Amino acid sequence: MNIKPLADRVLVKPAAAEEKTVSGIIIPDSAKEKPLKGEVIAAGKGTKDEEMVVKEGDQVLYGKYSGTEIEIDGEQYLIMRQSDILAVIQ
Repeated sequence: MNIKPLADRVLVKPAAAEEKTVSGIIIPDSAKEKPLKGEVIAAGKGTKDEEMVVKEGDQVLYGKYSGTEIEIDGEQYLIMRQSDILAVIQ
């Protein structure tokens, strides 16, 4: 499936949650924290007031409650506004 976000929206694939702690303890699914970083899969063209800064392939950090969770072909994604992205990881 091909998805193209509109305006200032961005499609992000969240990074996998941590499976183990530093000490080697395995974390059950119910106790895992949502990752706060991911990879930009697709980005809109921006708006006349806001230029699109992020692009496909960028690694980004976003807020804990940012975006809307969607499932495409069995994969989990987030769709959010560019303004919900806190930083691009270099």
